[in-house]
Amino acid sequence: MKIVRTIAELRQHLSAYKHPAFVPTMGNLHEGHLALVRQAKPLGDVLVVSIFVNRLQFLPHEDFDTYPRTWETDCQSLQGAGCDVLFAPSEQELYPEPQTFLVQPPPALADILEGHFRPGFFVGVSTVVMKLFACVQPRVAVFGQKDYQQLMVIRGMVRQFALPIAVLGVATLRAADGLALSSRNNYLTPLERAEAVHLSQSLQQMAQALRAGTLDIAALEQQAMVDLTARGWQPDYLAARRRADLQVPAADEVAALVQNDGLVLLGAARLGNTRLIDNLEV
Repeated sequence: MKIVRTIAELRQHLSAYKHPAFVPTMGNLHEGHLALVRQAKPLGDVLVVSIFVNRLQFLPHEDFDTYPRTWETDCQSLQGAGCDVLFAPSEQELYPEPQTFLVQPPPALADILEGHFRPGFFVGVSTVVMKLFACVQPRVAVFGQKDYQQLMVIRGMVRQFALPIAVLGVATLRAADGLALSSRNNYLTPLERAEAVHLSQSLQQMAQALRAGTLDIAALEQQAMVDLTARGWQPDYLAARRRADLQVPAADEVAALVQNDGLVLLGAARLGNTRLIDNLEV
């Protein structure tokens, strides 16, 4: 595995290849990340993984400075998973001057759900992904479906800018009890870790109710919020949305969406000091 720190060196090295596959990460890798790497490996003639903790997507009160950085373990994991090139630029390398040119995704998609509770988050994500795409120039890029809204934003960006990149989404990898794997799970205390599975269970209960014919989405969302709050969580949202555009479905289309696999349930909630997200397609 070759470790590259500069854009110039990356471009020089990749000039020998025609079909790079790419997995962008912020490091602190777990099995969910490595599943993306393994999925991406056969999709190109060289596999590039990036590690870059992107300041642009953190709000001032969020955990940029304390975000776990596990460089040596990450390198070992990536080498074992088949990574060919690890691109690990410094902030100075990727942002040598203030990044005043930004990618602004449409508010209808980017200012709801995660974007509502983390204003500017998807501007930061879109901007760094666009810049990484410019550096790597991949033919295929692989992302996890756990960040469902993020995946939709990136797909829309690639489509509207006519980037010659196929964006592949990979199903969320879960622990044995159903908890979605996440770098932020490392923040949980043992008691919180045991409780954390209730976020995914809340989404499953909503899905079961929908399939059983309970189609009042607002009531289902409210009950899920109440139930999680009673367990000591601070939920931001538990929402049923159309898969196509993440908008709230009209009352008269809910039944058809459930029947035709057209809904997605999304949740974000804080447990102690840790904010977790999850989703479930229905």
